[in-house]
Amino acid sequence: MSAVDILLIIGAYLMGSFSSAIIVCKLWGLPDPRSGGSGNPGATNVLRLGGKKAAIITLLGDVLKGVIPVVAAVAMQVEDMVLALVAAGAFLGHLFPVFFGFKGGKGVATALGVLVAISWQVGLAVIASWLVMALISRYSSLSAIVASILSPIYMYQLVGSEILVGMNVILTAILLTRHSGNIRRLLAGTETKIGQKKS
Repeated sequence: MSAVDILLIIGAYLMGSFSSAIIVCKLWGLPDPRSGGSGNPGATNVLRLGGKKAAIITLLGDVLKGVIPVVAAVAMQVEDMVLALVAAGAFLGHLFPVFFGFKGGKGVATALGVLVAISWQVGLAVIASWLVMALISRYSSLSAIVASILSPIYMYQLVGSEILVGMNVILTAILLTRHSGNIRRLLAGTETKIGQKKS
């Protein structure tokens, strides 16, 4: 692995460490998303705290954190292992941001950005899966869980790289772990639906 490869991985982690939710909430004068609403610094919680515009900007920011470093790595034609580590770096930066006390979000939007940058077809399939589940269930968490479980299948079918599929499986496993509380609430029937205020 070259010095450039290492810099790409570190740069991806640092970019992922910029929390869009916290920054947007500060600029909008909203409560800190780590303490308000669900306590998760992500777009769904920002939607509860500040409405659609703030949530959309947060979502775009989180997606771009995954897109930009991976697109840079793809443009440099790095090996699949380096590409996988760049993708994981951006994702882990969001989960454990060095700039915000290593307390980040659940990683759904950044994972999506990573997948879109690796293969727009995979990204489109994941988005479609999320939308279908969201329309049916009105649960953002359930939609994210289903889409993340399906994503390695899409990666295998549309890209085929064993290394990138393996990376995708690891990201999915981490996402499911980060959604353990949501899974418990879904099973208990107490999960908050999209647009619903946190009780």
